[in-house]
Amino acid sequence: MRLSSFADYAVVLMSAAARHCGAVRMNATTLSAETGIPLPTAQKLVSRLSAAGLLESSRGTGGGVRLSRPPAAITLADVVEAVEGPIAMTACAEMGAHDCNLETDCRIRPHMNVANTAIRAALASVTIASLTREMA
Repeated sequence: MRLSSFADYAVVLMSAAARHCGAVRMNATTLSAETGIPLPTAQKLVSRLSAAGLLESSRGTGGGVRLSRPPAAITLADVVEAVEGPIAMTACAEMGAHDCNLETDCRIRPHMNVANTAIRAALASVTIASLTREMA
């Protein structure tokens, strides 16, 4: 399993915002310059992360974005779900209708929720604050 580039960039962008920890509002342009994320992608991410309630945005002079809560209260699961939707290893782990031909006779489906829950819990155990610390 691998995060999409979009989710990966979202984590990088949120980590950059966390390093400023609300002391200063940033905008997509400064986040792009600081992280190397292309500006159009940074703009889309700021929009999605704001819509998900992970970033607060304000317009006008002194405007920009900042984390909506402390970095220790935002997890990788929050960020991934904000840009990718619910964490689901397989389509049948998601709620709603699926187009899997095996679904009616699948013996694995009941067990996928165990794996799915474990992956989500692992992502939920890593905070954005922990990603801003220097490695030893």
